[in-house]
Amino acid sequence: MAEGFHPIAPAPQHGGAPQTILATDLDGTFLGGSAGERTALYDWIAQRRDEIVLIFVSGRGIDFMRGLAKELPVQPDHLVGDVGTSVACGPWYAPLPHLEQWLDARWPADASARIGQTMRQHPGLREQPVVGGRRRSYYFKDPADALAAQQDIQQLGFDALISDNLYFDVLPRGVQKGPTLLRTLQALDLPVRRTLVAGDTLNDLSMFDTGLAGVAVGNREAALDAAIQQHDNVYRSPHPGAAGVLDALQRFHRTEDSHGFIAGHRLSPAAL
Repeated sequence: MAEGFHPIAPAPQHGGAPQTILATDLDGTFLGGSAGERTALYDWIAQRRDEIVLIFVSGRGIDFMRGLAKELPVQPDHLVGDVGTSVACGPWYAPLPHLEQWLDARWPADASARIGQTMRQHPGLREQPVVGGRRRSYYFKDPADALAAQQDIQQLGFDALISDNLYFDVLPRGVQKGPTLLRTLQALDLPVRRTLVAGDTLNDLSMFDTGLAGVAVGNREAALDAAIQQHDNVYRSPHPGAAGVLDALQRFHRTEDSHGFIAGHRLSPAAL
C-alpha cells in the first residue's frame, strides 16, 4: 500500500461485505475459451452476484470495456484499463481523484512527444492506431527490435512492457496492472486477502508480482509460465480462458482464508 494513500470511496456492499474480489484480464482470460466455458463462468458469477466484486483489468481502453459491459450477462463493478494507466469505478465508471493524481504525476505533459521522438529511432515497431490512458503502444515482429527499443525507453525514464510476442507498451515508470490494482483496492477499501487475480500473458505478470492469490489460465503465454515458476501465490490451471478462471474462482471462493487457496501461498509486503 502506498504511504499517505487513503480510501476515497466506500467498498460496494452488495448486501454485505464482499466475500471475493475477482480482478481479471479480458482477452484470453475472462473472454477466452469456448462459448460454453464462458457461459459457465458468467452464470456462476451471476448466481452469486452479491458475493462477488468483479474488476476488469485489461490492456483494453475504458471505452471498450464500457461497451463490453453492456453486452455481457455480468457487468464489472470497476475497470482498470490501458495496462493500468486508467481507472474507472462504480456504477457510472467514474475516475478516482487520488488515482488520477498518482497517474498524472508519472506521465508529464511532454511524455508522449519525448517517447515518440525516441521511438522514431526504432522503425521496426509500428504504433497502434488508437490507445487511451497514459501510454503509447506499438506492435513488433522481431523481438530484437523490441528489446533495443525497451532499453532506450527505460533510459528515457519510462517502462516498456513486452508481451504476447506482439505488443510493446510504453508506460509511466512503476505503473502497470498490478500496482494500479493495489491502489484501486485500497481506494475502494476492498480486502486484498479476498482478491483473486487472473491472466494469461506477460502484461498480467505485475498482478501476480503483487503477491495476491492468482490464477494463470491454461492457455497462458510460455514466457508468463516461465516468469511465474517461483510464484507460490499463483495457481496454474490446466483449463484455458474462462474455464481456468472458473476453476480457480470456485476453489478460492469457498476458502475462508486465501492462504488456503494455494499451498504455500503468501502475500507480499506490497499487498499488506
